[in-house]
Amino acid sequence: MNRRRQGPARGSWLACVRANILSLGRGAYYPLIASSKLQPKSMADGCVFCAIAQGSAPASIVCENDLALAAVDLRQFHPGHTLVLPRQHFHDVGELDDTAGAALMSMVSRVTRAVARAFPNQGLSLWHSIGEAAFQEVPHLHIHIHPRFIGDNVLRVYPQLPTNTQRSTLDSYAAILRSHLD
Repeated sequence: MNRRRQGPARGSWLACVRANILSLGRGAYYPLIASSKLQPKSMADGCVFCAIAQGSAPASIVCENDLALAAVDLRQFHPGHTLVLPRQHFHDVGELDDTAGAALMSMVSRVTRAVARAFPNQGLSLWHSIGEAAFQEVPHLHIHIHPRFIGDNVLRVYPQLPTNTQRSTLDSYAAILRSHLD
C-alpha cells in the first residue's frame, strides 16, 4: 500500500518545518513539542509524528495498521531510510507497553526486510535515540531503518574503538541492571 498522504494545509506544515530548521540549527528540521512534559496519550500538541499518524501532516507511507506506521524519512543519506513509529505518542522506548511494543517491533522487522530487498546496501542500521545527548530530534518514539555501505561513517558509534571491559565489571553492571528491571 504505497501512497503519499497529504495534510490539509501542506504549505503551513512546511512553513512550520522551515521555521524549526532555522531555530534548531545543527541540521535538525523536525518540529519539536513545545512543552517538555511527556504526553504518552493519543497525540501530543505540536508533534509532527502524531500529526502524521492522524493523517493531518504529509508523509510517504510505506505501511500502517491500528498501532504503528512506517514512512520514508525526509532525509535520505542513502535511499530507503525509513522510520517506524507507534501511532500513540510515546516519548521513547522506555514508555512502551507490551502491546504497542510488540506491534512496533513486528513492523520494524517487516519493513527492515523490505528495505534490505528494495534498496542497495551492504548492511542496515536500526536505531532509536533517547534525549538530547543522543540527538533525539523528535520526542516521539521512532525507529530508523537505514541502508548502509562500508565506510559511509553513518552512526559511528565510538570516537575510537574502546578496549574490552573486565568480566567482573560487566557482571557488576548486569547485577545493577537486574535490580532496576520492572
